[in-house]
Amino acid sequence: MIRSKLFCIPAATLLAAAEVSASAAFSYMPVQAAQTSLNVYNWGQYISDGTDGYIDVIAEFEAAYPDIKVNYMTFDSNETMYTKLKTDPAAFDLIIPSDYMIEKLARENMLAELDFDNIPNFEYVDEAFRHPAFDPENKYSVPYTWGCVGIIYNSRYVNEDDVTGWELLWNPTYAGKILMFDNPRDAFAVAELELGYSLNTEDPEILQAATQKLIEQKNLVQSYVMDQIFDKLERGEAWIGPYYAGDYLTMVEENEDLEFLFPEEGFNLFIDSCCIPKQAQHKKEAELFINFLLDPAVCGQNLEYLGYSVPETAAKEFMDPEVTESEIAYPDDETLSHGEAFKALTDQGNQLMNELWLTVKTSDDVLGRYIIITVAAIILCIGLWLFFKVRKRIIKARRGTYK
Repeated sequence: MIRSKLFCIPAATLLAAAEVSASAAFSYMPVQAAQTSLNVYNWGQYISDGTDGYIDVIAEFEAAYPDIKVNYMTFDSNETMYTKLKTDPAAFDLIIPSDYMIEKLARENMLAELDFDNIPNFEYVDEAFRHPAFDPENKYSVPYTWGCVGIIYNSRYVNEDDVTGWELLWNPTYAGKILMFDNPRDAFAVAELELGYSLNTEDPEILQAATQKLIEQKNLVQSYVMDQIFDKLERGEAWIGPYYAGDYLTMVEENEDLEFLFPEEGFNLFIDSCCIPKQAQHKKEAELFINFLLDPAVCGQNLEYLGYSVPETAAKEFMDPEVTESEIAYPDDETLSHGEAFKALTDQGNQLMNELWLTVKTSDDVLGRYIIITVAAIILCIGLWLFFKVRKRIIKARRGTYK
């Protein structure tokens, strides 16, 4: 992406530019006169904020709706978001979770049904992203982005012959330079795929095998990360890490040595969507915000900045062709055939995975401990040998003096 080519487009210009439909594009509805605080909970670094001349989505929305003030908060994993929402169900008016988490939230009756009369721009959403398996009736969600998980690696330090698939994350050559997901669902998915299993398995034996695989990797991992991966890979502090294709397109602008791999063993193919919690205090305003995000001009600029893939073809008209033609953001059908979407695990499956993840994170570093003990023993032996050798010489010297 070449961000310097673009500029921030004010609300008035956006209104004129979005000529996809004379009545639908930016045909927003008036809101109540009283100031309303709209609480939005989204992933970190997951909305265009005006950086590098791109659209500031929140500022433009507030300009279009001066009676709504957006209170924007972020999370670093679906599990963090779930825990927060479970603790305080009325804290947020709009959330943007991933597919499997939407299924879980709907199953637990934690989502409100959407009023699509307030979301007319849903008409732009491509058919491929309607009625997904996690929300087959489109009751609870509207797609925000989609993408894939793969391996990001630094070609300056990583030998291309070693870049064969997920096994790269277990290659001892790069010990201390490997990063790993800091959440159980993504971390176990990597281990399961490396072992040749589905990332949706709940088989206890397979989960135990994946646990052992993650424990084996632990000695090689520099750190477990989420958004921290940006700085570590961009600065070359780490050389290898699994992460999202859209974020790779952002990172490579800062470090041109970074490359991306879709592992042939399989990878996670995801859709993140806008949802409204069951106890949201400002449902209509949240629907207006969703509608704003779906406008082709807004969607195109927002996702071009993010590097993630758009769920509506109409938005591509407002994007740089360099982005829309990217094989990373928009992989071909053959590549996508290796992708697998997460499904919501049962409560028992989630509990077992969380317990096993705790085992991984708290497990002793057996190999590291063995190495330390071995080295310490060798040093002790050498020290004792030198001690007795020197002592023997001193005794000898004293005997010679006495004579």
